[in-house]
Amino acid sequence: MSLPPEKATELKQIIHDHLIKMDIHGKIRDVLAETVRGDGHHGQRSLSEEDFIHALQQRGIVDDVMKDLNFTNVDVSHAEPDTVNKSATRFVDKNITQLKTTNISPLRRYLYLQVLGGKAFLEHLQEPEPLPGQVCSTFTLHLHFRNQRFRSKPVPCACEPDLQEGFLLEVHRDGPGDASKMADATTMLSICDPVHMVLIKTDTSGDTALVSSYFLDWRTVLSAPNGKNSVSVELLGVGTECKVPAGVLNLKLELYPPLTETLSPDVIKTQRSLERQKTAEKERLFLVYAKQWWQEFLEIRPSHQSKLDENGVNRPVCSYVRVLRAGRLLESPRQAARFVSLLAQERAPVVGGGVRQEQWCSMMAFLCRNKGDCEDHATLLCSLLLGFGLDAYVCVGTKAKNIPHTWVMTCGTDGSITFWESFTAHRYLHRPIDPEAPPMVPQPKPTHPYRTLGCVFNHKTFLANCQPSDAVELCVFDFTDGSRWKAMSEEAVRSVCAPGSTSSLPPTPPLCSPSLVPNEASNQLELEMRYLLAEHRKDLGLATVWDDHLSYLLSAALSAYELERCTGVSCGNEEFQDAVRRAVPDGHTFKGFPIHFLHRNARRAFATCLRSPFCEEIVCCRGDHVRLAVRVRVFAYPESACAVWIMFACKYRSVL
Repeated sequence: MSLPPEKATELKQIIHDHLIKMDIHGKIRDVLAETVRGDGHHGQRSLSEEDFIHALQQRGIVDDVMKDLNFTNVDVSHAEPDTVNKSATRFVDKNITQLKTTNISPLRRYLYLQVLGGKAFLEHLQEPEPLPGQVCSTFTLHLHFRNQRFRSKPVPCACEPDLQEGFLLEVHRDGPGDASKMADATTMLSICDPVHMVLIKTDTSGDTALVSSYFLDWRTVLSAPNGKNSVSVELLGVGTECKVPAGVLNLKLELYPPLTETLSPDVIKTQRSLERQKTAEKERLFLVYAKQWWQEFLEIRPSHQSKLDENGVNRPVCSYVRVLRAGRLLESPRQAARFVSLLAQERAPVVGGGVRQEQWCSMMAFLCRNKGDCEDHATLLCSLLLGFGLDAYVCVGTKAKNIPHTWVMTCGTDGSITFWESFTAHRYLHRPIDPEAPPMVPQPKPTHPYRTLGCVFNHKTFLANCQPSDAVELCVFDFTDGSRWKAMSEEAVRSVCAPGSTSSLPPTPPLCSPSLVPNEASNQLELEMRYLLAEHRKDLGLATVWDDHLSYLLSAALSAYELERCTGVSCGNEEFQDAVRRAVPDGHTFKGFPIHFLHRNARRAFATCLRSPFCEEIVCCRGDHVRLAVRVRVFAYPESACAVWIMFACKYRSVL
């Protein structure tokens, strides 16, 4: 993150004052004199700048300057908050909803985590060195720690990727009124929240892939003598490769301000051992209960297996759902559904053509990758709907052709049941069929694509469907009826799924605000589409004449399309049609083709558009007085998700 001008000036002044205090000019003069005298005995060779810098390094002058400039040596014990400056090292933007601060508070404790490069990423052993300006695959490291999220700059994929970043993590207390107090060693020892590190690979086409998901226990720094600790962490792969090393990251941890008294390594080891024992005991008791519950349920109907996360760890499905509030980033449940539908779909890959292993991602891994399977979409949507105060559940069942599927359901206070499809943001009102009704009585036809339902769950409830038929249209959603729904004990679920109940559960990350400016992104993509269209027509021997007024009129239609996707209500179509009629003269024909994308790759989008005969007819339009128009609207959502609407149009004189 670049410093603001006033901070840069302030930092330069601090460095200047420090150099004067060290009498750096006197030291440089002495070194210069010694170097010149030394060279005098070796002929009349001129002294170069490189020779002089080498001499400064040999005498330790550079090391002394850098050592004394280290920010941990700044005394902040008596400083005012406004006078304490950030280190000169780099920090990445925190894309979270809270306000950014420019100063380090002397009353807070911070963990400075430095990434000092990677090694042994053997998958990229043969990766050629990228040429300047060449598009290449990149690594991006994402971090989450106690409601703070960070992201590194993308670096080229390599066997030893040049990941050089610094992240300043605030270590704060949890108690009411304690958040502003500085955490001491004992308090920090009790904070078992790990630093969740997610490594994402982005290929040249913009597709993302999850490389590794790692939970770092940072508390080893509490026993470091000088408050600094260097560690190398081995990142493992994900899914079917969760036991295969993906690479190694070199890290340096540093507490700021340093602790006055450090803890013994044995104390930290004992604390971690106690946490593991406590977690293991809770999970053992839950497993005993779950096995008994499962045997009872199997007597009614066989159902679902346990679920694996991206690291191959079994976790209760209820732990994937949390009450997630989006702050000002999302304004309504329907907008939340629209946001989730904009995250791309991807099924867990299968190596060697074997049977597909169902894999659920942690929310952090899903958000960083910006794509996932139906389970990832459904758990995120359910979490957001719970945050908006709805009674929401994740449904596990099947859709057409007996394909396993997961979707979301909400229960209204009036007893109404609404299904939410997380891939499309479509909503369906459930109208159950009465199997005991006479044959002549008309029955409602299901509008949803779901066929069977095995179980429903949220963050504190798990209910298995034990009705005579598991067909969705026959289901009665009275969860208090034990003859229809077999419920797990809420206390048992809470013991292993509630936030903070066990140290093995990954914490829930906050949503990141949109990273792009919609107007700028729209203008840029529109210019690229105009260029591609004009070049395509040029290859066909056709001239291109633009109608800017017609292009502007298309904005109203694109805005209405996105509004309809968000709310389900269509509006503004009459005004758009009236404006087009006025813009198209008598005797002329108007044609328009709108299309929707989840990415901003112009060439990919244009190639997709040309596959449609309707769009090709517009792009390759021949005739008298042909005028072309194209309009692009990019709608930004959290987590770098975006809805891209493109509309091609033409008008020409009709010749009979």
